[in-house]
Amino acid sequence: LKEYGITYAQVDLLEDGSFDLEGIKNAINDKTKLIHIQRSKGYATRPTLSVDVIEEAIAFVKEINKDLIVMVDNCYGEFVEEKEPSEVGADMIVGSLIKNPGGGLAPIGGYICGRSDLIEQCAYRLTTPGLGKEVGASLGVNRQFIQGFFMAPTVVNAAVKGAIFAANLYEKLGFKVIPDGKEDRHDIIQAVEFHDPEKLIAFCEGIQKASPIDSHVTPIPWDMPGYDSQVIMAAGTFVSGASIELSADGPMKEPYAVYFQGGLTYPHAKYGIIMSLQRMAEKGLVEIPEIS
Repeated sequence: LKEYGITYAQVDLLEDGSFDLEGIKNAINDKTKLIHIQRSKGYATRPTLSVDVIEEAIAFVKEINKDLIVMVDNCYGEFVEEKEPSEVGADMIVGSLIKNPGGGLAPIGGYICGRSDLIEQCAYRLTTPGLGKEVGASLGVNRQFIQGFFMAPTVVNAAVKGAIFAANLYEKLGFKVIPDGKEDRHDIIQAVEFHDPEKLIAFCEGIQKASPIDSHVTPIPWDMPGYDSQVIMAAGTFVSGASIELSADGPMKEPYAVYFQGGLTYPHAKYGIIMSLQRMAEKGLVEIPEIS
């Protein structure tokens, strides 16, 4: 952004995960053009923002200045709720096609939806000034894009069911899970706090072992660009980096939380979670109570 002369400022959420409306109001000035909202939690053990909460924030911002553009990073949230941020006032929503809306079939790409004038501007920046959407590579994968989008609601449903199963299982073992087994869901991500690096590693090893690709590989924490600590990632996926497929990752720092997501089918998501627990048990990191 700096290369284009764009400045950036951030207003952190409050401790309870809600918007700091006063802080947002104070941060907006005459130069402010766009407000960006990240729906999902990222590597934070905070609640994911619901569409209703996003709607309230958008209304607040528009009350300050109706001309401000509001863009929502919708990653991991698509098809989880009955409505999307674009239905509650967001001028643009953006996301990845190798997450929810690609349905596990899209091999690459992202999407931008919203006001036609803003999409036109994006197209000019993405391709050629003056030509915009009239040019650009299809990459020869239009069928996968369209078929994946068609399959996406079913795939997201499976991923959400897998996340609920994970929450209930690890909650019963005494771990803090975000969200818990009964809370409403606004994305596909399930966080589990371990407060132990070995448990985080073992969990990821189990997920990798349950993967359809590279199940023989052992994930290890490693230095990655853009992160302030080592990160471990488990993802034996058909599409590289497709976190709508079974995957788990987390930064190697307190609270040593793992972020589990995906599963093209519920049985596979469930199998992955069971394998994560199996790996932790094999290492003596957790005791599985007997069921009478």
